Amino acid sequence: MGADTGIRQRKKLGSIAGSDDKNVVELKKEVGIIGAISMVVGTMIGSGIFLSPAGILAKAESVGASLCVWAGCGILATLSALSYVELGLLIRKSGGEYQYLKTAFGNVAGFLVIWTSVIVTKPSSFAIISIGFAEYVTAPFYPGCTPPATIQKCAAAFCILLITSINCINVKLANFVQIFFTAAKLLIIVAIIIGGFVMMARPGGTDNLVNAFEGSATSFSAIAVAFYGGQHNRGNTKPTEVINISTYTPYKNFPLALMIGIPLVTVCYVLVNIAYFTVMTPSEMLTSNAVAITFGDRVFGAASFVVPVAVACSTFGAANGSAFTAGRITYAAGRNGHMLQIFSYISVTKLTPSPALIFNSFIALIMIIPDASSFSTLIDYFTFASWIFYGASFLSLIVLRYRKPNWERPYKVFILVPVICFIASLYLIVAPIIDEPQLAYLYAAIFILAGLLFYFPLVHFKKVPAFMEPLSSFLQQVLEVVPPPDED
Repeated sequence: MGADTGIRQRKKLGSIAGSDDKNVVELKKEVGIIGAISMVVGTMIGSGIFLSPAGILAKAESVGASLCVWAGCGILATLSALSYVELGLLIRKSGGEYQYLKTAFGNVAGFLVIWTSVIVTKPSSFAIISIGFAEYVTAPFYPGCTPPATIQKCAAAFCILLITSINCINVKLANFVQIFFTAAKLLIIVAIIIGGFVMMARPGGTDNLVNAFEGSATSFSAIAVAFYGGQHNRGNTKPTEVINISTYTPYKNFPLALMIGIPLVTVCYVLVNIAYFTVMTPSEMLTSNAVAITFGDRVFGAASFVVPVAVACSTFGAANGSAFTAGRITYAAGRNGHMLQIFSYISVTKLTPSPALIFNSFIALIMIIPDASSFSTLIDYFTFASWIFYGASFLSLIVLRYRKPNWERPYKVFILVPVICFIASLYLIVAPIIDEPQLAYLYAAIFILAGLLFYFPLVHFKKVPAFMEPLSSFLQQVLEVVPPPDED
């Protein structure tokens, strides 16, 4: 699909961004240790910790069980990160789960990951976070009432287009945005934690923490669904998404970023929830539409306006991290022939995967059109489906240990860690079906398998429509992009 034209264009334009002695265009590796930690923290912390801890409390049915779920989510995320560090440094290619499953189980498994991720899960994550951003940006202009849906959708579209432009222009700029907004959200989290400790020191400040485990849920499936909700509320993206920064981060920075970022988020989440319980009873938390807003009104007084601003900053930073990782996955799929080849092209002047980023934002823009509530429900079901691929990734680590024992492994995790993560993934896949069996879970599975209808004609048999080559050539010239250098 335009490969010959791409080579000619690369020879012509490569000198614009390539080095003097090497006429190639490559993605820049400009994510330093601070930027990498910010990407981890910024992607994991979205709006969930500010708005919806009540969902976990409803399933856990007690304060103590709820806090244990949050801590357990952090432990699983950390164990997952340990497994993904080995995979990320063993297979130093952008694409995360896509690369791992393709290497361990073949092209079909890799394609099904890409089919689901590129078409649904990654753009929808970008879209839903942008909608959350829009809700809090528009709220001050409509005091006492809900902003019109059209205004919110326009604000969400602006957020998507702005973030896509930033990521297309420069990796350093996207990195700076991530650091800035991560710092902003951490400041408000610290403020909530400090406010909670101050309130705890007052008479009655610990009343809601007394007999914290009374009435805890004992159902095997209920706890699992609460745990599943804790993973989902970590920014509407999974902690394992940040593996995609490994290709753009210096070798030593990547494991360090994960081992600092994930425990930091876990500690913050537990302390923030404790702070909430110092000023709200469990019943009050369950009835609050935005827990952090209620906390701010009771603790910060005249300064409570900073909370909606912080939520907007948090969602914008999370959306930026989501766009960054989604673009790299689409880029990797195009490079491996599992998506249109144009998605693997790189801007000759900006050295960013702009076609992949633009495609991701295009689907995200389409996804903000439906009703927000039905859209959010759809995302819940596909988040369930995503755990199939996370579990398969842990299994791929075990498989590669035995199939490729001689491959160089700069980091090697204790084998029991991915085994535990794989079992936990199976638990999180099966539990929601047992607790609330719905046809929607079946629809999600059918959608994943429907990718085979595209894989065999377009990828396996390479029956590409004739119009794709001239279209790729046209887009290549309009966007000023060229194919990436051949992989070693």
